[in-house]
Amino acid sequence: MVALFKASFLLFLCFFILFCVVNSTDFEVGGKDGWVVPNSKDYDQMYNQWASQNRFKTGDTLHSVMGVTEKEYEKCRSSYPHFFSNNGDTVFKFERPGLFYFISGVNGHCDRGQKMIIKVLDIVSPPPTESQSANDTATKSHHKGGASDITPISITTLALSVLSFLGFMFA
Repeated sequence: MVALFKASFLLFLCFFILFCVVNSTDFEVGGKDGWVVPNSKDYDQMYNQWASQNRFKTGDTLHSVMGVTEKEYEKCRSSYPHFFSNNGDTVFKFERPGLFYFISGVNGHCDRGQKMIIKVLDIVSPPPTESQSANDTATKSHHKGGASDITPISITTLALSVLSFLGFMFA
């Protein structure tokens, strides 16, 4: 009975660790409405509003978009997009943090508001440079509104901590 419990527990932990390590989101552009031409000029920012309500990170994916440069985004046309697929199952994966620009590949749709900018967050903060003084670092952690910087821990560290704790409890 104890061996069965330990085997079940180890299987659960393996799935838990797999879930924590493989944690990306597959976004349908525009949510429930999808990637459609806005009804009127009043909605020309609807996709940028949708994007601002979501948190995008490296590894996340989008469906049915055409990736372009900032200049092509502003012009609403692209002869050589960064990413385009017309096979009906277009999936774009964010490989790095930064700004990404998307437009519809259908002529005239971008001019009617079917475009958006997405900011992909860098989930791990780089360490402070040596040129920063202790005073600069202390000043940075006091933001208006009471929020402070939190040192991120990796999923691996969290998983190993949980495993160590549980191993101690059941040993």
